[in-house]
Amino acid sequence: MSVLESFSYRDLDACRVGRVDLGVNTSFVVYRLGDTLIDTGPSNQWKFVKPFVQEKPLRQLLLTHHHEDHSGNAGAIHRLTGVQPLAPKATVEILQRGFRIPPIQKFIWGSADLAEAAPLPERITIGNEPVTPIFTPGHAKDMTCYLLRERGWLFSADLYIANYLKLLRSDEHIPTLMDSIRRVLQEDFEVILCPHRGVVENGQARLREKYDYLLDLSERAQLLRVEGKDPLEITRQLLGKESAMSVFSGYNFSKRNLIASCLEVELESFR
Repeated sequence: MSVLESFSYRDLDACRVGRVDLGVNTSFVVYRLGDTLIDTGPSNQWKFVKPFVQEKPLRQLLLTHHHEDHSGNAGAIHRLTGVQPLAPKATVEILQRGFRIPPIQKFIWGSADLAEAAPLPERITIGNEPVTPIFTPGHAKDMTCYLLRERGWLFSADLYIANYLKLLRSDEHIPTLMDSIRRVLQEDFEVILCPHRGVVENGQARLREKYDYLLDLSERAQLLRVEGKDPLEITRQLLGKESAMSVFSGYNFSKRNLIASCLEVELESFR
């Protein structure tokens, strides 16, 4: 069963797709503002993304990072429309050489073909509106958000997703993610356009809540470590038992990864 929903927000068009419906993490929202597409959706949903792409003329495709749900249709869109994807330099390099996708992610999103993206130009616009790229690693080493300052809109990639994280990928890093969130919170915006959660109003406050949660979780985890508890004990006490997703992913996506990364946070740097 696939998730399929089209919706609009002001002058923004969106299409939510997904092979399975197990919460927002397993569906993906492709956004179109004017003649610009932001991210591509997963390759196993191309039959739904393709008509959305064809609805209106396309001039520009912006990628936030290389993960397969964000870039999976980049090559197909390029071949269909002639529009070459634009991406951070690190993303361009990853898409040229390819990357490994863990089995559980391949089941949910499909594979990602090699794609020829071009580096972001110095000046990016959507229509006549300037776009500011903000480098935000932590979830992925190449991730970049796109800010429309005049609107107060943030295309947030996977920076937000939810206020309260319960699971973390093994290649994510909480200290780096918190630093990226703090950098974005210095900007002025009110609406988050999340490719999983959807449109999030009062976005500045919601992202601040996520930052505060991660700081609090890190403080509590480190206090328990001082008391002599090991990471697995800390995980069980603060987050409970591992979920089925953790087991199915071979603990690549797990609560224990979240706690282990929180134990690396230098608390005084983030208070």
